Amino acid sequence: MEYKQVEDNVWVSPQISEDDITDIAKQGFNAIICNRPDDEAGAVSHEILAALAKKQGIAFYYIPVATSGIVEGQAAEMAEYLASEKGPILAYCRSGNRSSILTAAAMAETQNASPDAAISSGHVVIVGGGAAGIATASSLFERSSAIQVTIIEPADVHYYQPGWTMVGAGVFSQEKTVKTMADQIPNGVRWIKSNVSEFKPERNVVITENGDEISYDQLVVCPGLKLDWAAIKGLEETLGKHGVTSNYRFDLAPYTWKLVSEMKQGTALFTQPPMPIKCAGAPQKALYLSADHWTRNGHLSNINIEFNNAGGVLFGVEEYVPSLMKYIKKYHAKVVYTSNLVAIDGMKKIATFEQTFEDGTKKQVEKTFDMIHVCPPQKAHDFIANSPLADKAGWVDVDQTTLQHKRFSNIWGLGDAANTPNAKTAAAVRKQAPIVAENLLSVAAGGRAVMGYSGYGSCPLTVERGKIVLAEFSYGGALEPTFPKWLLNGTQPTRLAWFLKEKIMPELYWHGMLKGKEWLAKPLKRVSQ
Repeated sequence: MEYKQVEDNVWVSPQISEDDITDIAKQGFNAIICNRPDDEAGAVSHEILAALAKKQGIAFYYIPVATSGIVEGQAAEMAEYLASEKGPILAYCRSGNRSSILTAAAMAETQNASPDAAISSGHVVIVGGGAAGIATASSLFERSSAIQVTIIEPADVHYYQPGWTMVGAGVFSQEKTVKTMADQIPNGVRWIKSNVSEFKPERNVVITENGDEISYDQLVVCPGLKLDWAAIKGLEETLGKHGVTSNYRFDLAPYTWKLVSEMKQGTALFTQPPMPIKCAGAPQKALYLSADHWTRNGHLSNINIEFNNAGGVLFGVEEYVPSLMKYIKKYHAKVVYTSNLVAIDGMKKIATFEQTFEDGTKKQVEKTFDMIHVCPPQKAHDFIANSPLADKAGWVDVDQTTLQHKRFSNIWGLGDAANTPNAKTAAAVRKQAPIVAENLLSVAAGGRAVMGYSGYGSCPLTVERGKIVLAEFSYGGALEPTFPKWLLNGTQPTRLAWFLKEKIMPELYWHGMLKGKEWLAKPLKRVSQ
C-alpha cells in the first residue's frame, strides 16, 4: 500500500483492506479516516476496519464522500477530526482523490493567519479539465496553498492532443496520448463531473446540466472548442472508413497510419478549413509525414498529393513559408488555396470543395480520392457562444494581454475558447495558465491584473520523420523563439526540434505543465500602470 502525504500530518491512500491495518499500525498512524461510502462497489465496510483498527490502538472516523463531491458540513467535520489527533493521520477513499480534496477543504476551513489569508475564503471555479484547466489549477496551487478550486469537467480521460499527429504517422502509440482524468486533476481540487449549461455572471453562478448551481468568487473559463464535423455534409457517416480519416480525433489517428502505411498508389487529399483552428500547422503535418513515409518506401511517384486550404497562404507567419515550400516541392504536392471541403461521399470516394476565386465568385469542384485526411471546421461550444461571456463570434471575450474578461472582472478566459488572436496550441496554454493564476490571485486579493501575455504560440511543423520546423511566434506574427538561433534555428528544419517534439514535450506536458512546473513559462511581462 502506498501512502501519499498531502499535509504536514495527513497522508492519503486508495481503499485499504483488513490485511492493511497491521501495516498502518507499523507505519505509526494514530488515526484512520474513511471517506468512501460503504455502499460503493468495491468498498470494505468501515465498521469491520474500525474494529480491527481499535485492536491496534488506532482511532477510526467515518466521513463518506460521494463521487458527486463534498456536501455541506463535511469540511468542518474533517477539520475537527484532523485537529483532534496529534499523530499521523491516514485518510482513504477509492483512489485517494476524494480524501485529498476533503483534506484541502478542511485546511481551508481552519485557515485564518497564513500569508494567503487574504484569499483563503476565495473559491475558484474552472470550467474545463483540458490542458488549460488542469495547468491553471496547478499554477494556482503553486502560488497559494489556501485557495479552494473546483473543476467542472464531464470527461473521464485527458488527452495529449499534440501527440495525435505522431500517432497518425506511426511514431507514437495511441496509448501514449491518454491518461485518466482523475490522475491529472491536482490533489485538493474538487471535481464536478458534469457539463455546464449556463453562466449567470451577475450572480457569480455556473449552472450544470442537471440544474446544480455552483457559486464562485473567481471563474476561469477554458472548455476548449467544438470540432464541427457536421458542418461538412456526409462526413460523420464516413469517418473511420472508406479511406476517410482525421488526426483531430483520438480514435481516428491510428486509422490515418493504417491508410498511409498500406497505400502504394492513388490520390491522397489533405484539407484545412477556415480559421480559427487548433494548431494551424496540423493539417500540413499529416501531409508531410505521410509523404515522407511514401518517399522512404518508394511509393511517392505513384501517389498524387493535394492540399486543399480554405485560406490564402500556406502558413500565417511568412518567415516559415520558404522551408515549408521546399517540402511541398520535394513531395510533389499540389496546393489549392481558397478551397474549402463542404461535402464528402465516402462510398463513392468523392470530396466536394467550394473554390473561391479572386473576383469573389465561388464554384463547387468534385475530386476523387483513395485517402483523405480531413481537418474539421471549429467553433466555440454552444454554451459559450450563447452566454453573456461571449463576443460576437461566440468566443470568451477577454483582454488579449491580461486574459481578464472585458466586462466581468472576476472572470478569466484562456486556451482554445478565448478570443485572443494567437495560435490555438498547447504551447500557448503553457504560457497563459501561469499568467491567469498570477492575475487572478492579485485581483482576488484586492489588486489588479499585473502580468501580460505576449500572444506566444508554437507549432512544431513535422516536415519529415526526424526533422521539424519549430515555428514560435506571438501576436502579429512576431517571431518569439525560445532558444538562441545558434542552438536551434526555428525557421529551418532541425533534428533538435524533432527530439524536443518526440522526447521532451510529452514529458514536459504530463509532468511539467499539468503539475504547475513553469519551466520557461513563468510570467515576466508586467502590465503597465
